Amino acid sequence: MAFPGAPGVDSIGVSVKTQFPNGYVLNVMAADRAGIVAAVSKAVADAGGNIDACSQTVLCGYFTLIMVVSFPEPLAEKEFLETLIRPAGRETGLQVQIRPFQPDLPPAVAEKCGNFVVTCFGPDAPGVIHRFSALLADKGINIVDLYGQLDGEQFVLISQVQIPRRWDLAMLQADLEALGAEQGYTVRLQHENIFIATNQLRLYSHG
Repeated sequence: MAFPGAPGVDSIGVSVKTQFPNGYVLNVMAADRAGIVAAVSKAVADAGGNIDACSQTVLCGYFTLIMVVSFPEPLAEKEFLETLIRPAGRETGLQVQIRPFQPDLPPAVAEKCGNFVVTCFGPDAPGVIHRFSALLADKGINIVDLYGQLDGEQFVLISQVQIPRRWDLAMLQADLEALGAEQGYTVRLQHENIFIATNQLRLYSHG
């Protein structure tokens, strides 16, 4: 889960300005292996394009990648996808989707927000993610990054969220703790800067 470089406390979204006028969103999924990013970035470069933004992760052996890419001229989408899915008739195993990039999408939360991290851990059970995400949704809080992992019998959930400034953080923490108590979970709400600093200190102390 990557938090460094995240938006500042007043941000309600990230504006991406593409290098070239014809922008696209590229989604790639595959069984994880070395070289996927290299292959996708080569296809973009060979087509004369630029990678303007990207995010990639691996979950349970599955690779996922989303990119904003742009080109000087409109892209021949079918031919471009073939260079990724079936170059020279060879199947790569990549599942790829491409769609036009819309730079002026309205923000998910149309008010000033602060960026925070909610961490939860406790016994795994069906519906845990739904209960926590529903509480946040009911308060108009947007989840911008989410990580969940089963560690033995404990489930760890970490979410980066955008909290409207109108919310009282102490009351929100109390609501999260009350929900956590119902599920047997420990819940913590931290500003993202504190979360990053705390975890960096832990890394250094164990280095």
